[in-house]
Amino acid sequence: MKRLFLLLAALLGLCACTELQRESPLPHLEKRGEATQLIVDDKPYLILGGELWNSTASSPAYMEREGIWDRLQATGLNTVLLPVYWELIEPEEGVFDFSMLDEAIAEARRRDMRLVLLWFGSWKNSMSCYAPGWMKRQFGTTYPLVKNREGRTLEILSPFAEVNCEQDKRAFVTLMTHLKATDAERTVVMVQVENEIGMLQSARDYSEAANKAYHEAVPQEVVDYLKERGEACRPPLYEAWRGQGCPEAGDWEELFGAGLDTEEFFMAYHFARYVEQIARAGKEVYPLPMYVNAALNSRGRKAGEYPSAGPLSHLWDLWHLAAPSIDFLAPDIYDPLFPEWVAQYDLPQNPLFIPEIKHEPCPENGARVFYAVGRHKALGFSPYAIDDVTPDVPRYALKEAYAVLRSIAPEVLSAQAAGRIHGVWFDKAHTEQVVRIGDIELCCRHDLTLGWSAEAAHPELWSETAALIIELGAGEFLVAGTGVVLTLRSYREDDTIVGIERIEELDYHDAGLPVLRRLNGDEDHQGRHLRIPFGQYGVQRLVCYTYR
Repeated sequence: MKRLFLLLAALLGLCACTELQRESPLPHLEKRGEATQLIVDDKPYLILGGELWNSTASSPAYMEREGIWDRLQATGLNTVLLPVYWELIEPEEGVFDFSMLDEAIAEARRRDMRLVLLWFGSWKNSMSCYAPGWMKRQFGTTYPLVKNREGRTLEILSPFAEVNCEQDKRAFVTLMTHLKATDAERTVVMVQVENEIGMLQSARDYSEAANKAYHEAVPQEVVDYLKERGEACRPPLYEAWRGQGCPEAGDWEELFGAGLDTEEFFMAYHFARYVEQIARAGKEVYPLPMYVNAALNSRGRKAGEYPSAGPLSHLWDLWHLAAPSIDFLAPDIYDPLFPEWVAQYDLPQNPLFIPEIKHEPCPENGARVFYAVGRHKALGFSPYAIDDVTPDVPRYALKEAYAVLRSIAPEVLSAQAAGRIHGVWFDKAHTEQVVRIGDIELCCRHDLTLGWSAEAAHPELWSETAALIIELGAGEFLVAGTGVVLTLRSYREDDTIVGIERIEELDYHDAGLPVLRRLNGDEDHQGRHLRIPFGQYGVQRLVCYTYR
């Protein structure tokens, strides 16, 4: 009998091991050298993504009729950002239907693509429009809503109502439980919790519960955080506290003064606490990386004119403190001055990911992705409304850019970790940038400054260009991007000259990156520069030499 028991135990153990072997490793974020990277199948993974229009994924039949999945694949994406709608997965309280999600996972898996799920739960673009109908019919009674300064009720679930959070958390945990049980191949690699959280019309909620919390003592963890971090905090929060004399107790106005800034601090903390309960409970079931995205505080607007208290960079400390289960804050970029926005979110404990950016049919996004990945070691890039794309248009910018990056992704990810990668970006007002590597200066500029292209005479046509530069070894570099000219000079204070030994154009359409041709003569201006022309995409290997 004992022998039979041991045999059965061994067989059960073998079955369990076999089951474990079928499951791919869990995606996670990992600090590797100088970069935090997304690890998928135990390897660093660069998201070359696109986000669907809000309603596209609500109908698998619509996706099939429009050929959405085939178009996404033809665009060269490796990742799709896809909404999961609370109102559709829980049409009746406690009754769940994941058929739409299951079909999306199957379609992505068939194409060797990954998914980032966007949880449209309590809030989407501040509003609560994706709450289930059975909740909406009890808005303002069972499920409290926010009020603006004038006392008018808005269709925004209040973060001060525990019942709201509990319903969202229950649905989110059910979603994560379903993923754990059904997605053994780890098609889903990350989850966005809510969407563009924020308070509109007023900087804060003026409901009775919110007013009570606003005039209560600020939680001790906020005071302790300010005392510990001090000037390491983002300036708005720390300077407001210091302006009040660094008090160690009091309500929100006593600690930070009266005004919109304080109201926004207050709401940010409570939005983050609400999200933390949802994310933490979800991770306890299935610990995928999780993030929140922000509608930016742009164009000189005041809090409440933009979604106040969302996961904005100037509120990073409060979100980081109150929502530790959220791995990073991410910007949705629909404004100009791209470099300034991405720099705000590239923080020591906040890796950069761009989950939404205005879809541009012209070259802008094709250029921006090189800069984000090179200069800021971004986890990835994802234009919104990607299903609008017609990928068979000749030289569609994002398709070309993604093809280049897919071909060099291992080199990019290795260089990010080793700190051997750089990024340059140009527009018609910013045409030059210098990258110093050791004793060599790589002087980079917008290709149209050469005046060799027809567009050069028309400044209105000067769209953005960019490139990334990878150090391969002493005097050897990989340059990838669009619309860039690169010359060399010595940083040493002597007569050293840096010359171009050779430039090789690599075939990024071939996984092995073979040399397509040696560039010399007219193609490198008789040994004077490396050039990837405006409107074209490419990757070149540059080898230098020095002499005196």
